[in-house]
Amino acid sequence: TGMDAVVHLVGIIRERPGAGFEEVHVKGTENMLRAAAAAKVRRFIHMSALGSRPDGVSRYHKTKWRAEEAVRASGIPYVIFRPSVIFGPGDEFINKLRSFYNNPFFVPVIGNGKPKLQPVYAKDVARCFASAVDNPAALNRAFELAGPKEYSTPQLLVAIEHHIDKKRVKLHAPIALVRPAAAVMERFSRNPQLTTDQLIMLQEDNIADNAEAEKTFGIKFSELEEILPSYIR
Repeated sequence: TGMDAVVHLVGIIRERPGAGFEEVHVKGTENMLRAAAAAKVRRFIHMSALGSRPDGVSRYHKTKWRAEEAVRASGIPYVIFRPSVIFGPGDEFINKLRSFYNNPFFVPVIGNGKPKLQPVYAKDVARCFASAVDNPAALNRAFELAGPKEYSTPQLLVAIEHHIDKKRVKLHAPIALVRPAAAVMERFSRNPQLTTDQLIMLQEDNIADNAEAEKTFGIKFSELEEILPSYIR
């Protein structure tokens, strides 16, 4: 009550009992929209995800899309963001890749390693969200947020190697072998290292055209190599 805008960032990458994609992404967003409408909030700024689409293969992307649809149908002026994988101090993705180098012999690469990603810097994402609170050019639009360069997983590993001065053999793990392991982890671990839904997402490109975001928010997205030295050791 009394707020001009709501910035809705809530999302999960792993499901848990009572907190699945449906409950958090879809129902949670619908609950927030009802509360925002009742409080006469004038703008709803929503974090979706790059790859969200009605024909998405993963449940993560499907439920993110349904949340977007709820935002668009709410009648509240909105701005939607679809960021690529976000990197920066404390991130789960680049830090996870860095941890592979604790193995003195090799680092794993799931599948053929060909799908591309465009990691985006956390502070750049934050700047876009902050600007969206009162930027009239952003109203009732969806923006893809991505860094300026595309990387395959092996290319990301090479970028990390450059900054930590370590090299490892890249050992590719076939999807057919990884899928049963992911299913077991998902079933028996409260915090699985890999889920079947994540495995689906790792097999498709996650790239975008960030030109509209750069133009609307007056931002130049940071390159991964510029930021890595500040937090990867």
